[in-house]
Amino acid sequence: MAQHTTRLVPDKPARPALLSAEGLRYLLARPSTREALVAYVFLTPFFIFFIVFVLRAIVQAGYMSLHDWKVLGTTQKFIGLQNYTELLNDDVWWIALKNTAVFAALTVAGTTALSLGLALILRRNLRGTNFFRSAFYAPSILSVGIVAICWGWLMNTDFGVINYALRSLGLRPINWTGDAAVVIPALSLVTIWWGFGFPMLIMLAGLQNIPEQLYEAARIDGANPRQVFWYITLPLLRPTLLFVTVTGFIAHFQVFGQPYFMTNSGGPGRASYTVILYLYEAAWEAFRMGFASSVAFTLAIILMIITLIQFFFIGRRVEY
Repeated sequence: MAQHTTRLVPDKPARPALLSAEGLRYLLARPSTREALVAYVFLTPFFIFFIVFVLRAIVQAGYMSLHDWKVLGTTQKFIGLQNYTELLNDDVWWIALKNTAVFAALTVAGTTALSLGLALILRRNLRGTNFFRSAFYAPSILSVGIVAICWGWLMNTDFGVINYALRSLGLRPINWTGDAAVVIPALSLVTIWWGFGFPMLIMLAGLQNIPEQLYEAARIDGANPRQVFWYITLPLLRPTLLFVTVTGFIAHFQVFGQPYFMTNSGGPGRASYTVILYLYEAAWEAFRMGFASSVAFTLAIILMIITLIQFFFIGRRVEY
């Protein structure tokens, strides 16, 4: 004979339908829902700002890039991908892209190495550490115009302090902004001095988040400073390095002020001519807003590809 068992645990009450009034009251009664609503309320001003001033501008620029859009024209002719075709067939564009890529690579490499080295030094609790942290960060608050004017004087071929020091040492002066082989490294040097302060603070914060117990264990096991750096510090600093390099490439691929002020808009010749200078001339000298929009979209695609490459090589082995 089959035996029947009595259920001691009552059935859970069925949840009300979400689209009903009871369902809405049920959702609003949950703490997680109330927290999410509060978060969205605080995020609403940002979303409005993003939609009105960023997303709308992106959509408008994409629409303009498909037209022969001229500021002084009355009609805007749809031309499809013709602006992009013209861009890719323009030799000046490839010169500007090459100069920009070399400048960004030199600047990101130099900034990352310098900021990491100084962060390793300033991580120690030495006398005057806070002063040097502030002093190293100070150049980053200057405007690009001030930086360009000051370094233009320092690098002047005739009366610049740097060439004066070279002459005092018996060396030949360098035409920093007039020599095609030197101008990009010179601009990169100026930019590294100007912008290494913020990445240094980011590196310092990343180093301070590494547990001290790992270093103590490594020292007990007999690891030397080089081994500690390569097998503890560097792997655990990869998220910070990824952030610094990604944001660095995005920023330095948009370089404009340094060559505009220091080399007379990309000189000598086009040795320091960059992508943003190319875009600026297309938009505000030739008044070809459609073509300039295609330049901006092409640059955005290039930056996305570079970012994905960085995530592939650095982000895939991130240690948390």
